[in-house]
Amino acid sequence: MSTCASLSRQLDEPLSATAPTAATWLLLEQPGPWGAKALTSSHLDPALGRALEQAAQGTGVRIALIRRPGRHADCHAPSPRQVYAAHTTPGLAWLHGAMTADPRRLLDLDLAALGRGDPRSFDTVLRGRPHTGDPLALVCTNGRRDQCCALLGRPLAALLTARGLREVWEVTHLGGHRFSPTVLLLPYGYAYGRAELSTVVAAVDGVRAGRVALDGCRGRTAWERPGQAAELAVRRALGEERAEVLDVTGIEGAAPRWEVTVAHRDGRRWHVTVAQGAAVPPRPDSCGASVLGTPARMDVVAVRELAVAR
Repeated sequence: MSTCASLSRQLDEPLSATAPTAATWLLLEQPGPWGAKALTSSHLDPALGRALEQAAQGTGVRIALIRRPGRHADCHAPSPRQVYAAHTTPGLAWLHGAMTADPRRLLDLDLAALGRGDPRSFDTVLRGRPHTGDPLALVCTNGRRDQCCALLGRPLAALLTARGLREVWEVTHLGGHRFSPTVLLLPYGYAYGRAELSTVVAAVDGVRAGRVALDGCRGRTAWERPGQAAELAVRRALGEERAEVLDVTGIEGAAPRWEVTVAHRDGRRWHVTVAQGAAVPPRPDSCGASVLGTPARMDVVAVRELAVAR
């Protein structure tokens, strides 16, 4: 039986503009088993998980659970736990880390401020500090959400760890099961699909150098999907790999058509027309889907450079 990932690959479904959306990621270590909705179906206190979900609504913060690759002990109360916060907006990107013995402290964070790119509550409440190690490589492995994430994600996470990458974590959900294995790199927040060992290693090396690897890139999570499509289109048109030089400064319109403004740090700007289409023929969004669907896709219709004002 074909999986959703194998069907998506066979149909050559585009990866561009399929990344999850989050200005800021808040990551809490939680070993042991994860359910489909891990914040409320793991060994994390489900009441705490529900409270965190509610607190994050409308803030631009996405909360996920992480664990180290390998065999996962059935551990109810790991202590201390690793916590990360990462903001992904160009020019403001940062990654801070902390340790906590009490995950309830996360409820004391100012999530609205974190979503705007202000790390002060993270540093004050959790005694956090800027992360100085390797970029984080988060591999989606939650088989309770989709079997492809476990079957394809866990071996990739193990290979990356064996390769010597020091900040590889399994993560509960990155969206787009049919693009498994999926990977998110922080702090810049670029997501990757159908990831292979060599492409992830190259992408991590790129982040170390302040660059973006475009092979297999799904987009930057700071943007909604039209913005992801437009930024990647300009990057590919220019061959621009520097991570922090492009910004999405405006998105006008509504489905099925948008005009997106992309600005370069050197003053150049582009208008990018993005149209929403439907992926055909119908295919499952995930292995657990009971019916076939036609997922929305973002198609770049035109990229127009604007005259520089003098």
